[in-house]
Parts: sequence; structure tokens; C-alpha cells
Amino acid sequence: MHVPDGFINAPVSAVTGVAAAGAVAVSLRGARRELDERTAPLAGLVAAFIFAVQMLNFPVAAGTSGHLLGGALAAILVGPFTGVLCVSVVLLMQGILFADGGLTALGVNITDMAIVTTVVAYAVFRGLVKVLPRTRRSVTVASFVAALLSVPAAAVAFTLIYAVGGTTDIALPKVATAMVGVHVLIGIGEAVITALTVGAVIAVRPDLVYGARGLQQRLKLRVNGELVDTPTAAPAPAPVAARSSHRTVWITGLVTSLVLAGFVSFYASASPDGLEKVAKDKGIDAKARAHASDDSPLAGYGVKDISDARLSGGLAGVIGVGVTVAAGSGVFWAVRRRRPADTSPVSVPEGV
Repeated sequence: MHVPDGFINAPVSAVTGVAAAGAVAVSLRGARRELDERTAPLAGLVAAFIFAVQMLNFPVAAGTSGHLLGGALAAILVGPFTGVLCVSVVLLMQGILFADGGLTALGVNITDMAIVTTVVAYAVFRGLVKVLPRTRRSVTVASFVAALLSVPAAAVAFTLIYAVGGTTDIALPKVATAMVGVHVLIGIGEAVITALTVGAVIAVRPDLVYGARGLQQRLKLRVNGELVDTPTAAPAPAPVAARSSHRTVWITGLVTSLVLAGFVSFYASASPDGLEKVAKDKGIDAKARAHASDDSPLAGYGVKDISDARLSGGLAGVIGVGVTVAAGSGVFWAVRRRRPADTSPVSVPEGV
């Protein structure tokens, strides 16, 4: 759903740019409360994983494909404020290095793909975990539903932005119907990827999943007819063991991202994604402009002057993962270091 230059006029692009900058500033402040010794290292990895999986377009209908947006996944794993920053880092790297998503449309893309998806997904997720049983499976189910709804929400947001600042005169009801219809299908893919990823992490290290904090309940014993809390069942993991486990999760996630971007991406669907297909069918792309980074050595997710498509795409994917994890980790560690000394980590209310 990367919006290129020329779809949205300059005034609306500028307004969304200001709005996106404001939201990122708020997210930087909010992320200080979310990031701790567990989530700070994970956040950069989440950004890199989203970059890698976004390279894996999957078919959703005849001649149309979709890819992960990532807002739901990031919000549930590392928190909503940090999630906005994760997706924003990905979009910035894609726009500058890979000519994916217009530079003048960066505000539109951050608003649509980072802010809307994260806010909608996390609101739905929080609402569901408050009413579902306090189990790991409930977190996975809530992740699925939240991700599913976040994608058509982003499609609606784009349609509204286009209604105000679109550069072509197109019947908006037809655009809305086409955008929401195809992105409901893409949302199913988003939901599957999000649920599988959250489920995999929560099965190994539930303490690393922001949305699962406070999940465990203390056992109760009946004493003289009354239920009382049992003593802590087991001591907390030793610091060395915890660090080792955390390192294992991080390395596994990084290797997975590199394999997906460097190898599996070659087999991704070559069909246009949902926005590209709707834009072509409805004439939205009539005034699309060439990307300012079209001459980038990595434009189009390939390395310039390397003729072998498999090698070119794979190398570009590996470079993208490396740059994204480095940029993301740098941002999140800097935010973490600025956290006030008297601020304790954010905790999830008892409803989780």
C-alpha cells in the first residue's frame, strides 16, 4: 500500500507530513515508557522483520497481491508507540534506498501504514484481551483479529485522504469499494502472519511480548474455606540465563529475516499489490511521478549492475534487513537512554 508521488496533491501531502511528524514526536515520548531492557533490543529486530516480510507479496486474487503492513505485529510485540516508530523506520528506509513509496508521500504513508494500522490494531487487541480468557491462546486470537481489521482500516484511511487531495477526478465510491474489498483479503494474510509470529514468540518468551504482560495469574489455594494466593511458584530466571535466552530469540529472528529477504523473497508474487491494482484499474495513477530515488543502487529491490535476478534481489534484501535493524536499533537505544530515571516500565492492566 505504498503511495507513490503524484497520487496526492502537494497541500494535502504537506498536511499529512506535518501530522505524521507530530505523531512520530508523540511516539518518541511514549516509547520511552515502553522500551526497557527487554523491548529495546527487540524493537530494532521487529522493524527488520517487517521489512523482510513486506518483500513477500502473496497472491490474494486474480492479478493482485498483498503484503504485510506490520502495524498490528509491531504494536503487540513492542507496544503501540514503539510500533509506530518501527513501521516509520521501515517506510523511511524503503523510500530513500529502494524507491518504494514516494518521498513527497512519506507523510501519507506513515499516516496510513504506521499510525492508522497501529492505533486500530492495538485498540481492537486491547478490547479483546480484556474480555477473553487470560491465556496465551487468547493473545494469539486477539492478534489475528486486530491485524485482520487494521488493513481495511488503512484502505479506508487512504480513500479519505484521496477524497480530499487526490490528483485525478475519480468516482470515490468505486475507489472505496475496490480498496476495501481487496484489502479485506490482504488483511487475512496479515492476520495469519501476525498471529503466527506472536504465537511463536509467546511460546518461547512470553515476557518479550508487550501485549502479553500480566498474562500469568498466581495460583490460589483453599485454606480454611478461603482462597489465598500461593507463594511464587519458582524464582525468576537467572540473569545470565535470561540474557542467553533473549540473545537466542534475537539471533533466531535476525536469521529468519535474512533468509526471508535474501532467499524466500525471490518466490514472492510479481502481481501488483492492492493499491497498485486499484490505481491502475480506476485511473488513480494517471498523474503518478517518477520516484526521486529511481537512480538509487537499490531501487526496485535489486542491486544495480548485478544481472542475476536471484542474486540481485537477495543481496538487496539482505542489505535492507541490515540497514533497517541498524537504524531501528540505534533509534530505540537512543530513546531508551533518554528515559527518565524515575519512570518504571509500562505494565499492562490486569485485564490482559
